[in-house]
Amino acid sequence: MKKMYIAMVVSLMSAIAFSQGTITGTVLDGELNEPLPGASVVVEGTKTGASTDFDGNFTLEVSEDSGTLVFSYIGFVTKKVSFTSMGSIGEIVLQPDAEELEGVVVIGSGLIDLAEKRNTPVAVSTITKSVIQEKAVGNVEVPEIIKSTPSAFVSGQTGFGDSQLFLRGFDQINIATLLNGQPVNGMEDGRVYWSNWAGIADIANGVQVQRGLGSSRLAISSVGGTINLVMKSAEREKGGFVRMMGANDSYFKTTASYDSGINDKGWSFSVLLDHWQGHRKWAEGTFGSGQTYYFAAGYKPNDTHAFNVLLTGAPQQHGQRWSQSEEILEANPKFNQHWGFTEDGIESERTNYYHKPVFNFNWDYTISENSELATVAYASWGRGGGTGPRGFGRIRTADPDGDGPLFGQVDYAAIQAQNTAAGTGGSRDDVYIRRSSVNNHQWYGLVSNFNTQLNDRINFSFGTDLRFYTGDHFRQVADLYGLTGWTGDRPDGATVTETYNPTPWASLFNFADEGQRIDYDYSENINYQGIFSQIEYAADRFTVYAQGALSNQSYQRTGRFEGEGLGESEKLAKIGYNLKAGWSFDIAENHKIFSNVGYYSRQPFLDNIFVNIRESNDIFDNPEVDNEEITGIEVGYKYFSGGFKANFNFYITDWDNRVITGTDVDENGTPDDDSDDIFLNIFDRGVRQIHRGAELDLEYNIQGKLRVNGYLSAGSWQFDGTSDVAIYNDDTGQLVSENPGTNREGVKVTNAPQFTAGLSFRYQALEALSFDGNLNYFDRLWLNDGASVQVENVGYLDSYSLTDLGVTYNFALGENQLSLRGNVFNLFDEVRIQQSDRFGLFNTNGITYNVSLRYNF
Repeated sequence: MKKMYIAMVVSLMSAIAFSQGTITGTVLDGELNEPLPGASVVVEGTKTGASTDFDGNFTLEVSEDSGTLVFSYIGFVTKKVSFTSMGSIGEIVLQPDAEELEGVVVIGSGLIDLAEKRNTPVAVSTITKSVIQEKAVGNVEVPEIIKSTPSAFVSGQTGFGDSQLFLRGFDQINIATLLNGQPVNGMEDGRVYWSNWAGIADIANGVQVQRGLGSSRLAISSVGGTINLVMKSAEREKGGFVRMMGANDSYFKTTASYDSGINDKGWSFSVLLDHWQGHRKWAEGTFGSGQTYYFAAGYKPNDTHAFNVLLTGAPQQHGQRWSQSEEILEANPKFNQHWGFTEDGIESERTNYYHKPVFNFNWDYTISENSELATVAYASWGRGGGTGPRGFGRIRTADPDGDGPLFGQVDYAAIQAQNTAAGTGGSRDDVYIRRSSVNNHQWYGLVSNFNTQLNDRINFSFGTDLRFYTGDHFRQVADLYGLTGWTGDRPDGATVTETYNPTPWASLFNFADEGQRIDYDYSENINYQGIFSQIEYAADRFTVYAQGALSNQSYQRTGRFEGEGLGESEKLAKIGYNLKAGWSFDIAENHKIFSNVGYYSRQPFLDNIFVNIRESNDIFDNPEVDNEEITGIEVGYKYFSGGFKANFNFYITDWDNRVITGTDVDENGTPDDDSDDIFLNIFDRGVRQIHRGAELDLEYNIQGKLRVNGYLSAGSWQFDGTSDVAIYNDDTGQLVSENPGTNREGVKVTNAPQFTAGLSFRYQALEALSFDGNLNYFDRLWLNDGASVQVENVGYLDSYSLTDLGVTYNFALGENQLSLRGNVFNLFDEVRIQQSDRFGLFNTNGITYNVSLRYNF
């Protein structure tokens, strides 16, 4: 019996000894090839973990002889490594954030020009998926997370999706925006409407901001920089999440997403659905609502081919606020004169509504070990527009402050009674309707790129960029408010009786036919063909590259109103090109210098070619509108050691022969009577701007627990020389005045601050608890003096700072996770004027907050 007892004890101890053991290893920084102290090592699905020591080594006691280790470090890609025995697992290499963005590109990697794919550096900042999911969701938009990068400025307008982005003093018209490698900027005018991309935060794997020349090989001109929006494809990993969010001003958002993972036949599927709505975005009358849908299917039949098809869209509608005078903002910063109450609730005469389904098909073809071909065919169908008043019979409620600067709200009940009594009305009668300015388009394109590694040191690529675009522009009646018809807004004098609901879903198929359109009706056709190429030589310490692109773009307008540009215009074609080159040199261990230079000959936007795009087929021909000329030079220095990184950049951008268009109103000597106002179109041609500046950004990781980032940027952006100004009557197209040789020498560029600084941090307080925040400072934002064309400096706005804070707590629910996230933006409620224009002043949003609960499975 005693022998049996001893045998049982020995057997039990052997089993315990067999099931317990030690795993060791070393964690390295993949960029610096140095030990990574403070990295976290955890056995997946348990709380068993350890941290690496100063030399990157770790020792971990485990109770199973097989499993998976999870390695993580702030600012680096999380990595999973399986083990099947005890002992050393060797070196584990973690890649930094920049590589994280490259690593999540499952398909289309040959088209998305990430900075890391080229050895010669550019000035770049990367925002990873985790940061986007934490900060750019709900009532905060994607441009907001870009503000904490050097020389970036986001003007947070007070309507959902109305933010404006600036890089190095250039607005988003002159910042190339790419979605999975396909161009996003409008073909007609270069604009990016972030309201159309409200769902990008939910489906983005990352955003990369390349300031200045950037690394894009496409035949596009990045005057201020390039923004790469990396959208997820059908995910190869199985899982999903459900998230609910609440925020100030009755904002609510709910999202559900699921990825099937790749099956044994090579198929994978992903779906995401989302709905949001808000009573207002801080300012009065800026309600909003919308949805996001995303469907993707991937197929990888073998190691040679990979396919992905997706359909996504973000239909939305939101009330807007136009610029306000400083006097009004001082009386009530949230004031908005464009809204009122109807039986259905809040209605805004200024409502933006749009629905832009986007479809693309990706094909990645691995030709050989050294060569690949990546192709995307895409299409988008934009439907929607913006509403506004028509007629001079607007009625308002009583002024809220008596004789003060504020207006009353739009009194829709009184307008209804007035219009019902009138019966029918025209544009100059004492009646009031709401019209929609419709902007429908069809856009088809293809981008293809062949890349080959010629030898160990030389990489070569060649590709093509094709685009076919048609934009339809007209006005239709959104609401007659009791009128039986609307007259006087058509050249044939016909009465319009149909109305069209200004909502994003209705706008897909329900818009006015030619017989029910008012004010103007025309189309624009733009065809674009481009080729591009790059070659790079990379030795051990030295790299050099050259890029070139050539494009042809044709323009044609088709008018449909008799006497207002009827029929097709002359077809005009323009050739454009760009050339870029650069080099880098590792001057010593952890020290690198680089330089890039580029020249662009950019075709003018279609809106700058026609004398009066809404009313005429006439093209400027005396003189003809020539290409814009952009020259960019930048030099940089990079230092990295341990957990510290520093980047310094100096740049000069010379932008010549620019065309600036604008509008104005001649009150005809009667400022209180809108009925005789004359609306004007302004063409400022031959404009030259020179932007100079320096940027410094720093990053410091402390033992894997704290990451601190800082930046500083200073610029001198101003006009140079003279330009030719012509002002036209918007209704007749007649030349009102001409001012050749208008002197703009030394006039500062407005709309963006020429000095910015910031500090941000992320602190992992506990394994499940983290804190983050940022402070941004803005100064030297020059004022617009209110003139049609500014010819002198009038000072700048007061400097201001914004503070944001966030906290995340993760709960373990078995193998799944529940995350609680809270954000406070503009913590100290700094309500400051942050931008000026010729008609008034914009102010910052006040304090904004949101709280979300996300269940990952």
